[in-house]
Amino acid sequence: MKILYFSFDYCSHDHRFLSALANTEHDVFYVRLQQGARITEVRPVPASIREVAWVGGHSLFRWSDLPGLVIDFHRLTREIRPDIIHAGPIQTCGLIATLAGAGPRLIMSWGFDLMQDVTRNGWWRWATRYVLHRASWFISDCEATHQRAVAYGMAHQRTTVFPWGVDLEHFTPAAPPRDSSREFTLFCNRSWEPRYGVDVLAKAFSLLVGTFPGLRLLLLGGGSQEHVIRRIFQEAGVSDRVTFAGHVPQEELPGYYQRADLYISPSHVDGSSVSLMEALACGLPCLVSDIPANQEWVHEGENGWLFPDGDMNALAGKIALVLGWRDSLIEIGQAARRTAEAKANWRVNFQILLETYQRVLTR
Repeated sequence: MKILYFSFDYCSHDHRFLSALANTEHDVFYVRLQQGARITEVRPVPASIREVAWVGGHSLFRWSDLPGLVIDFHRLTREIRPDIIHAGPIQTCGLIATLAGAGPRLIMSWGFDLMQDVTRNGWWRWATRYVLHRASWFISDCEATHQRAVAYGMAHQRTTVFPWGVDLEHFTPAAPPRDSSREFTLFCNRSWEPRYGVDVLAKAFSLLVGTFPGLRLLLLGGGSQEHVIRRIFQEAGVSDRVTFAGHVPQEELPGYYQRADLYISPSHVDGSSVSLMEALACGLPCLVSDIPANQEWVHEGENGWLFPDGDMNALAGKIALVLGWRDSLIEIGQAARRTAEAKANWRVNFQILLETYQRVLTR
């Protein structure tokens, strides 16, 4: 089977998909819409994947380039003649593939396209409906995005829910278990962008430091809000209690989860978060915003806790609550690992994607 995989930029999720596809018998072509200013994935595209040269993929995507991109995408699909086009996000890659008349099209939601981007204005809503009405099939990583797609016109019988999952042999619990008797480390590796709410965590942490002298915060990554987030810590005088580890290679990530006592995701919008799955797989209790997708993974007092999205005081209160649960954190972490084993096994879940390709072909 010829598969054309079309995505917005090259990130760790693209590498995950392309690496898995490279180990199948399929002939896979990779088309990239843009090359952003910030590199988030340094691992190369797998050698057996054919990177397609076209007018896109060399600079930032601009809407003014849309006509030329559509024309050239039409050209390359006529040359490659793929059996399936796997495209997403919906309103960019999905739209270009649809306008080009290329198909069959498996449209994949990336979470934010249905949970946030679609609400921007009428153009984004129109693009969403246009693409979904014409999709051969739709796939998403959680029930929340699946329901949103159906609400925008995707036929329910042509949809698949596919939690992406993680490598359960790479992301494992710490051995021996963490000792939380002294310092207590909070961990967050969400990007410092408005949709991920790291500023909410920064404010909540700043409220607690005076009451809990052993509290520490470990942050990975970076982003456009860096100056805002660092200023929050500086004005509160707590910067010395925060470790800024920057961008960490994928192979080193498990060690950071294993150093922590509590994973926090204050995201305002998400599908099934891979970072959350990684934390669960590492046996790390999780405290996350109560957005719909997170509620599919975290159950209050069982494998973690939820707090009202965007409420820094509620987040601070929940962190304080968890600090009082120290004696139970090993059991909570064990439940987190069981959740990952049951629902977030990448090797198992990837088979759902391959089965979906077959469904598209047999329609």
